[in-house]
Amino acid sequence: MTATDEPVLFHTTGRAAHITLNRPKALNALNHEMVRRIDDALGRWEHDPAVEAVVITGAGERGLCAGGDIRSIHDDVRDGDGSASAAFWRDEYRLNARIARYPKPYVAVMDGIVMGGGVGLSAHGSVRIVTERSRVAMPETGIGFVPDVGGTYLLALAPGRLGTHLALTGAQLGAGDALLCGLADHFVPADALGAFTDDLAAMPVRDAVARHVQPPPQGELAGWREWIDSCYAADTVEEIVDRLLAHGGRDAKETAGTLLAKSPTALKVTLAALSRARRLGPLERVLDQEYRVSCAALRHPDLVEGIRAQVIDKDRDPHWSPATLAEVTGADVERFFAALGERELGLGLGPAGPGGTTAVAW
Repeated sequence: MTATDEPVLFHTTGRAAHITLNRPKALNALNHEMVRRIDDALGRWEHDPAVEAVVITGAGERGLCAGGDIRSIHDDVRDGDGSASAAFWRDEYRLNARIARYPKPYVAVMDGIVMGGGVGLSAHGSVRIVTERSRVAMPETGIGFVPDVGGTYLLALAPGRLGTHLALTGAQLGAGDALLCGLADHFVPADALGAFTDDLAAMPVRDAVARHVQPPPQGELAGWREWIDSCYAADTVEEIVDRLLAHGGRDAKETAGTLLAKSPTALKVTLAALSRARRLGPLERVLDQEYRVSCAALRHPDLVEGIRAQVIDKDRDPHWSPATLAEVTGADVERFFAALGERELGLGLGPAGPGGTTAVAW
């Protein structure tokens, strides 16, 4: 394997160390090897006085990262016992927590597609840059899964019920809406990214940001807050759908249709996970909960079926089990939150928890 074939590239220029996700043909989808290499690099740079900031970008023109390598998860669950996927998530979620508490500025360039695991690599950073090409989403319910990588923590903090809307629908956000929802900090035009990263090598992060930041383009969620906050305030997914259909607006009605196409089990577990995340406190405790949920998903048929329909066969016709919201019982949902005993992730009891993330002065 040549240097340019490596799945992650690392280099240092001036004050800044760079991580480049380097699987452009797979839209830089994240696998276990990449997680390990990134974690090792962050460990080295944390104690290197020559490194004053870390910058993460994606190779190619399409985006930072489309998420985890879900084909491998599909094959692991279909042909094995899911243990490889559980091991991947264990290290991935620990990396998410490390990014969130990293003691040096961690600059995430969220250009293009940033979804699922890509959000975990970027939205926990201390300096999060979006462009007019950004498309940020947590689309897990469409593959019979639940937002993870700290996604339920981040979305639970979004204004009003915007996070609930995004978690259940998997809607993609442009730059303005990502800023509104707290998933990003600054807008920099895509054609200025080269100059911006050059400046990070030569000056403090705050000076580089100040030189290139611009007002973001207008989003659409601010204009939808009335019906989103009203409809998603319901306690159950069924009631949310009923309120969306009764609202009368075209956007609300279309959203109801979007929800009804998702995995009923994933929708109900996601709503419960968000509600619990709001009460759990620090990110580490939420990641512990997400690990329980993710491991439980390995034993549920909707995950393999959802990946099959969306990615393997691409027929976009998943057959969910159970097939309707009414068939998913409270006991079905509760099973996703069952304790794992000695297999717990345990971040909430580690050195970073329960105190939460570290504020970085940059």
